[in-house]
Amino acid sequence: MVETVDVVVVGGGPAGATAANDLALKGRSVVLLDRESRIKPCGGAIPPRAMKDFAIPESRLVCKVKGARIVSPTARMIDMPILSGYVGMVDRKDFDPWLRERAAESGADRRVGTFQRIERDPDGTAVVVYHPQGEGADAEPVRLRARAVIGADGARSTIAKSEIPGGKERPYVVAYHEIVKAPEPGTVPGYDPERCDVYYDGTISPDFYGWIFPHGDTVSIGMGTEKKGVDLRAATADLRRRAGLDKVETLRYEGAPIPLKPMKKWDNGKDVVVAGDAAGVVAPASGEGIYYALCGGRLAGEAVDAMLRTGKAVHLADARKRFMKEHGRVFWILGVMQDFWYKNDKRRERFVSMCEDPDVQRLTWEAYMNKALVRTSPMAHVRIFLKDMAHLLGLVKAT
Repeated sequence: MVETVDVVVVGGGPAGATAANDLALKGRSVVLLDRESRIKPCGGAIPPRAMKDFAIPESRLVCKVKGARIVSPTARMIDMPILSGYVGMVDRKDFDPWLRERAAESGADRRVGTFQRIERDPDGTAVVVYHPQGEGADAEPVRLRARAVIGADGARSTIAKSEIPGGKERPYVVAYHEIVKAPEPGTVPGYDPERCDVYYDGTISPDFYGWIFPHGDTVSIGMGTEKKGVDLRAATADLRRRAGLDKVETLRYEGAPIPLKPMKKWDNGKDVVVAGDAAGVVAPASGEGIYYALCGGRLAGEAVDAMLRTGKAVHLADARKRFMKEHGRVFWILGVMQDFWYKNDKRRERFVSMCEDPDVQRLTWEAYMNKALVRTSPMAHVRIFLKDMAHLLGLVKAT
């Protein structure tokens, strides 16, 4: 006899753990399947809206950031203080397991193993096949019948490739970071444990950016790029040297693909829906993914619950429809910004110059922290538009 459950969630990152937690709280029988000891490279930023919407307590934060410093190709530095509030920072090494533990406490059945494939019973029911972690290579795989499957198995999602149209070929950025010990106070000039530093410099990344994000007792230092042949470790070493962090101890390092844009379809029209990186919900330009993964996981869970309640697979499409209705415009704007301003160092220099503008800084932080476009300052938007045009036309000197 093969065990049957309502939902199998494959992947226990922010998207999968959130979907499993929400469905368990609704009384659904849920299996959360994930590998242990897998850590995604991530700056770890948690905006206030994420903490509010997904009940993330301050105790899960490793530190609070009060601003950012933007660094141009010519080493020009622009400070962007947060005038009210803060951005929380987490280390995915501890944050993701906590999300999985919360889901288990809510009633999800936590399984540790490696997903292999989805088979079908004669009646068409999905059968999730996985290899239990710790068992030998010749061990029998485990099979689970599932009325629905949520694929939250990352940017190279096996489930998206096998079940979702368009899931086989997707563009992505390769991200790499090193977690190092934070320097002792005052020992590294320019380092601020309450500030995120972002480097828009083609020598660090030819098409994305490099980052130095504080994590309390540690620091995340990394970069990303879509271009082939870039030596990620060498670029990160250069970034560390320029920031004066090349002598501090390296604790660990991780690399992984980051999707560039949301997939056009998130479900198979029957019983499978994807979420998080598997659905491509990482914000262009910023690379932010935690909030959007949490959001996508919740929407996937709600879509599956509606499908199970009504028996209508059409509800699975609601996950993408609702996500894009709320965040699609922001993703489009950020995509246009990345395609234009990250193209070369000359444009990156002008982009950093624009970040000095008080209107740009205020609206940027308000939009980021609240995850919505700011509509209450029409004149500020007009001023920013005119300044953008001046930079685009080269009427403003980027110094």
